[in-house]
Amino acid sequence: MRDQDKRQQNKEDLDEIRALIDDADGTDYSLESILAEFGSKKPKVAPVHSLPISKKQETLQEKAASGKPSSQTRETEQNGKAVAFSGEEGLKKEPEEGPPDLDPGPLSEAIGEEDTQQGSEEDGAEILTFPERESILSALLHKLGHRADDYAEQMFSQEEMLSSQETRRAEELIPGTDWEEEDVRYVRPRRREDPTPEDLPPQELARRYGQGLAGLRLRAMGVFFAALAGLALMLAPQVGLSFPQPLDEYPVQVWALTGLLGFGMLLGIDVLAGGLGRMFRLRLGMDSLTALACIATLCDGAMLAINQNRERMLPYSVVALFGLFCQMHGAYHKRCGLRLSCRTAAASKEPYLVTLDEGKWSGRDTYVKWAGIPQGFGSQIQMDDGAQRVYRRYCPILLVGCVCLSLLASQGAERAEHLVWCFSATLTATAAFGGGLVYGRAFHKLERRLAQSGGALAGWPGIARSRRGSRVLLTDLDLFPLGYVEFNGIKVFGEVPLERVVSYTATLIRDSGSGLNALFHGLLRAQGAVYRRAEDLACYEVGGLSASIRGAQVLVGSAAFMNLMEIPLPEGLNVKQAVFCAVDGELAGIFALHYVLPDTVFPSVEALLREKVGPVLATRDFNLIPAMLQQRFKLAADRMDFPPIERRRELSEENQSHSETLTAVLCREGLAPFADVVVGAKRLRSTVRVGSVICCIGATLGLLLSAYLTAVAAFYSLSPENLLLFMAAWLAPVWFLTDLPHRY
Repeated sequence: MRDQDKRQQNKEDLDEIRALIDDADGTDYSLESILAEFGSKKPKVAPVHSLPISKKQETLQEKAASGKPSSQTRETEQNGKAVAFSGEEGLKKEPEEGPPDLDPGPLSEAIGEEDTQQGSEEDGAEILTFPERESILSALLHKLGHRADDYAEQMFSQEEMLSSQETRRAEELIPGTDWEEEDVRYVRPRRREDPTPEDLPPQELARRYGQGLAGLRLRAMGVFFAALAGLALMLAPQVGLSFPQPLDEYPVQVWALTGLLGFGMLLGIDVLAGGLGRMFRLRLGMDSLTALACIATLCDGAMLAINQNRERMLPYSVVALFGLFCQMHGAYHKRCGLRLSCRTAAASKEPYLVTLDEGKWSGRDTYVKWAGIPQGFGSQIQMDDGAQRVYRRYCPILLVGCVCLSLLASQGAERAEHLVWCFSATLTATAAFGGGLVYGRAFHKLERRLAQSGGALAGWPGIARSRRGSRVLLTDLDLFPLGYVEFNGIKVFGEVPLERVVSYTATLIRDSGSGLNALFHGLLRAQGAVYRRAEDLACYEVGGLSASIRGAQVLVGSAAFMNLMEIPLPEGLNVKQAVFCAVDGELAGIFALHYVLPDTVFPSVEALLREKVGPVLATRDFNLIPAMLQQRFKLAADRMDFPPIERRRELSEENQSHSETLTAVLCREGLAPFADVVVGAKRLRSTVRVGSVICCIGATLGLLLSAYLTAVAAFYSLSPENLLLFMAAWLAPVWFLTDLPHRY
């Protein structure tokens, strides 16, 4: 019964719709009028199934199928007509190619399925089918859609007008911030760390490094003069100079050069002993090769003075002496730098520590300065430097090459009497002159500059990690230390007394951790006021603070913050940097400030940017925003990162975890010492790496050339003069390279 009722109801609905269509056809349109208006061109009839069905039409079909007349249908019943169907709206020319836009769907099939099929089956005759059966519904849907679109556009335009005003106002008042990126960097596996020495206090280490420093310098100069004497003795016959008897005799010259080498080895016994001790600890270095070269050359000179079997060739005593002097000179520079670094670290009882924290900002390793105890400084400063770490991996290969090639050049060529000479030649050519100067000389020169600004590098472990350091956190006191921000005027408004305004403002400044805390603390004491207890402290991105103090709502911030909070400000106010205080929605006081940027900030920022270390402004003073720094002081704030307020407070928080490896220790405020140690560490690391590679390349080439020349017994090609010239040529780039880290 229910199915029959539904079918009967659907049939009645269809009959009603047919009546409406016939009524519209009979009263308004006819086939002749349409042909007269549109011409005799007969469009092709597209198949019904090729037309898409719109969602609105589907809804209408569902309502028609359910037996409930839609709102459009009810409107036609009341007015007697569905729509005012004009020729231009109701009948549109079908395109030659492509389907129409609307699909009448199953409803058209129910109304006129037979007529449509007959029109489509005729061949060769183009029949103009009157489209009133789908046009009525299409016109209704179009009219309803247009009304909905007009209403939506009007509604959205009003919302966009309101939202655009609020957005524009917020964009003008709220400073732009930078967002962090995901950490997608490759984390290298950590190498096996060396055993750390005892963590001695910096004062004790400075005393130890200072002992015997002057004596080392005098002894190094003694070795240098001994080398110059040997050089004069060796070059005198070649320039036409003659020595008195018996110095002009060959055996006497050999004994004289051997004696000078022995004298130089006595003066540098501590350096030679240190090199040999390093070899026995399996930490071979250039000082170890220098010690072995001196011993082999001393033995070769003694044997040459007795046998005289090398065509009046002199031993390599002069080359070995210059190599020993370079090692002693480098050791002296290194000890001076270590002593100066320890003295600087011990100069302050409450120093600042600089560490490189992994992934601190935007997934990048960031330098952070924080107050603490320099724990671990004493152990780091005693560890091997970067050059020694390179040598202890490469020098064993060189030593094995010297032994093997010397045996091949002497025993393999059946010249066993040349074994000591081969050892002397290969070891002397392998012990690079710049091996001891790469780190020592560069470190000493850099530390002399850092000590003047109040910084001290904490050994090679912190310097080695500077490769990944690409950001540095800057706080309020880094840009404007104490004394560089002063009051430029104070004005009180309303009925709130000055003492209460100062108390409210100083309380919020202190609780927020702003760099203006010391300035307002002095004003608080001068006015005889006290700090209050603030509740529900909130920080805003626009540059302001809010809190509740004894039931009063207190707002402290910049002029932009007051405008955003709709606090009325005096007309004609021309204060660029100031602290405003409002109590319960009324302006209570203005504290005009005068910021003076230190002269050292500009070169420090430029040096950081040149080394590709981007500053990150982790400031808490709401006046210190990139726009203020760029407009007021012409600072390159556009190349600095400015995190959101929550992230800035997190980055500048005192109680946070830091890396265990120290980079440097600072004993002064400001950006200058902070930037100096960051830039200096990166430049020193690059210098040491490049210099060590140059020394290793020169040592390798010296080994190969000396091995070949000893194998063919080319005495004159491998003369002491030629070998000295070769070694000096590889020393020149290292000497100039070590003079660059402190020049920035």
